[in-house]
Amino acid sequence: MSILSDAKEKWTGAIGTLTLGATKEEGGTRTSKVTVGGSSTLPFMRFEGAATSRPAVAIEVWDTPPDDWPAPLVDAWGDVLKSPADWARKAVQECGADLICLKLAGTHPDFGNKTPDEAVAVVKSVLKAVGVPLIIWGCENDEKDNNVMPRCSQAAAGERCLLAAATEDNYKTLVASCQADGHALIGLSPIDINIAKQINILVSEMGFPLDRVAMYPTTGALGYGLEYTYSIQERGRLAALGGDKMMALPVVCMVGQEAWRTKEARASTEEQPTWGDGATRGIYWELATAVALLQAGSDIMVMRHPKAAVALKDTITRLVG
Repeated sequence: MSILSDAKEKWTGAIGTLTLGATKEEGGTRTSKVTVGGSSTLPFMRFEGAATSRPAVAIEVWDTPPDDWPAPLVDAWGDVLKSPADWARKAVQECGADLICLKLAGTHPDFGNKTPDEAVAVVKSVLKAVGVPLIIWGCENDEKDNNVMPRCSQAAAGERCLLAAATEDNYKTLVASCQADGHALIGLSPIDINIAKQINILVSEMGFPLDRVAMYPTTGALGYGLEYTYSIQERGRLAALGGDKMMALPVVCMVGQEAWRTKEARASTEEQPTWGDGATRGIYWELATAVALLQAGSDIMVMRHPKAAVALKDTITRLVG
């Protein structure tokens, strides 16, 4: 026992906690809350330190039907793709989603160019349809997001949502909105620890509290840079546990988005008959990517396929014990 005790790492830092969702008693309408972070050790190594919360699973819901998703993904959701509220409801009721990640893809100038009013209507419909906390993700066009996201933030004021995304070149508008309306935000960076840290510094210099910030350092899928992104994310976690407070924030990963970009996930059985069943291959690709990133230190996993999300929740339960 003494040898095992001596082998344990002794960390000086810990990951900050982030709580999303506000109940009626807190001024919101959510029926559940989600808290992530709080770990003082590497993922699932509780013999070395505390882990006060478990990773959460979110499911993507779009404000408009995706036109480039492969057939297995479209078939899995069916007609609910036409209604963000129905889509969100199914994700919670049938898949047990801890959060809904509402992606306002249709507001992009090249993908529908929906107005701020239309975006607000979708946000309100999803808030009404489900009681779990929301991640509200813009279209990642700076000019359009700076018009749309403040309106959506105001529409969801008091619900303690997680808004995305603040970048090194475009963060002030989102920070101000989250500050005014009581939300948290995601800092988006390329796969670079220094830039991820710089965004956190910039946000905190505006007076925004770090306990309302999560990081998305971008990732790669299985076979598409996963090894590199794993090592970068792990380095970030080690820095946080070593006492770097600007890196000691929960991490969000857009797993489904990355996994379903790969040719292995998208190709049909007819296109690639030697690769196995095309209807299930993408599910496994998404799940394998998610489980690897869990081990690297991710806290919120944003999934796309319902079966992959359910399988990931089961995996987390078994890892947590």
